[in-house]
Amino acid sequence: MESLQTFADSFPAALQWFAIMLVGAIPFVESYGGAVLGVVVGIPVPIAILAAVVGNVIAMSLAVVIASSIREKATARAAAKADGTAEGSGDDGSSGSGRGKDRIRRIFERYGVPGVSILGQWALPSHVTAPTLVGFGASRGSVLVWQTVGILLWGITFGALAAAGINLAMR
Repeated sequence: MESLQTFADSFPAALQWFAIMLVGAIPFVESYGGAVLGVVVGIPVPIAILAAVVGNVIAMSLAVVIASSIREKATARAAAKADGTAEGSGDDGSSGSGRGKDRIRRIFERYGVPGVSILGQWALPSHVTAPTLVGFGASRGSVLVWQTVGILLWGITFGALAAAGINLAMR
């Protein structure tokens, strides 16, 4: 976190929001870490939160668009193979296993896209959960909307907590 703070501090004061936007796009830092960093660096709270959220949403959206494109091509290849019109593996990448993916699958089956989008950020970053949801077959639009809601909620929550902590420490 110290190196991220040094990075943000290296920008001119008028452009520190841009540094926070870039930091918010980093997996595992996301909107919540970016918002906290922005507040710590001294950016006004609403701007710090907005910059971190925008950076996270842009990166997550890019991951969703790429995952959706890959899934569409894989399912088209599988359908063509099933019809006997083309050769291909038909593997859409959803057969792999892993602890994180299994956790996302359980939350997805129980709470759907909204649950994974809001609760899933405790386990894995939106850069992982969002494309995984698309891989499970969730609609790209639904994933984009609910992931944005989750990113916004966590960014606001952690940004407000950071601001409250700083205000409390200054008393």
